[in-house]
Amino acid sequence: MSNSSTSRIESIRNSFIRAFGEEPERVISAPGRVNLIGEHTDYNDGYVLPAAIDYSVLAACSRIPGDTIHVHSDNFDSTTSFTLSAIEKDPAHPWCDYVKGVVRMLLDRGIELGGARLVLGGNVPQGAGLSSSAALEVAVAYAFQTMFGFQMSGPDMALLCQAAENKFVGMNCGIMDQFISRLGIKDSALFIDCRSLEYRPVPIPSGAKVVIVDSRKKRGLVDSEYNARRKQCEDAVVMLRRDLPGIRALRDVSLRDFNRLSGSLPADVRRRAEHVIGENERVLQSVEALQSGDLATFGRLMNESHDSLRDLFQVSCRELDIIVEIARSLDGVYGSRMTGAGFGGCTVSLVSDDSVTDFTEAVVGEYKTQTGLNADVYVCTPQAGAGEVMSEEW
Repeated sequence: MSNSSTSRIESIRNSFIRAFGEEPERVISAPGRVNLIGEHTDYNDGYVLPAAIDYSVLAACSRIPGDTIHVHSDNFDSTTSFTLSAIEKDPAHPWCDYVKGVVRMLLDRGIELGGARLVLGGNVPQGAGLSSSAALEVAVAYAFQTMFGFQMSGPDMALLCQAAENKFVGMNCGIMDQFISRLGIKDSALFIDCRSLEYRPVPIPSGAKVVIVDSRKKRGLVDSEYNARRKQCEDAVVMLRRDLPGIRALRDVSLRDFNRLSGSLPADVRRRAEHVIGENERVLQSVEALQSGDLATFGRLMNESHDSLRDLFQVSCRELDIIVEIARSLDGVYGSRMTGAGFGGCTVSLVSDDSVTDFTEAVVGEYKTQTGLNADVYVCTPQAGAGEVMSEEW
């Protein structure tokens, strides 16, 4: 964990002391993520290629007697409590729903928990599509594992955190965000098969940086439009199954079969399916490109991904398109695309090391000229997934 990790650990330690009058036993870190390619494929049983980034959620924690969980959020400057026997949503503290969801899922799996104190604080930009919520869920789950000592594999923890967001929070997300936050590999992206949950690291070749640009465009309509896109993908499977009875998800449909059968699909359903099927193929090609050090091919695939998200899946917006267009016009940029659910949030670009400064200045300046908005730029190094960063031996 970078980004002044020592000062952040000391800060959350001090927050814990202020909130509860004693030292925390442990501090856990769980990173946010950027998806390099493979957008809206995870909930279609497809392939994704995310990387954990050096922006994270920290959870300072200690066990206490009883069955009450006390939680303080540094980000919201808010404290609340709940008991293990009464876990319900609280409109006055919606940020705690993610904590409660994780605890509820742990209890539902028969895991014995007790009382605890937690202080949470993150520097993952919220609402930017960099998975601050998944980082929070994973940090909380990992904190409870370290406090109470139960056994749980990395993939199982990711699935539990996904279930917390799906079933308790009410956001029907795929598995990618929680998976990469728990299982990220330093200096590598992670190729994930979202059906089998098989994964392997894909090293990022030297000489290039992953650069995230936050458009500062608030992500509107994400929940409703995300759920609408997901249903359209499911509808495509039902319709295509008439001719392809063995398919379970769009991941099972080849481009050849899609081209042969797509004429029978409604226009919007056809566009959504075409994006997902093509995007899965781009992820597979991207893994080969990175493994062979072919950054030019990887960049081209990033560009094709954005164009597909813009034109077929229709989840981009003017602000994201402007950043991508500016980025693609600059020397030293291999490729650029929107990342995340869409309708605002961030882009991700692969930029040669010696072009990062010029890239930052040009994108921020030109974007401000065209939109009046001040973009934030994050130059990232892929990080390891969740782990303990400080124990009771201060």
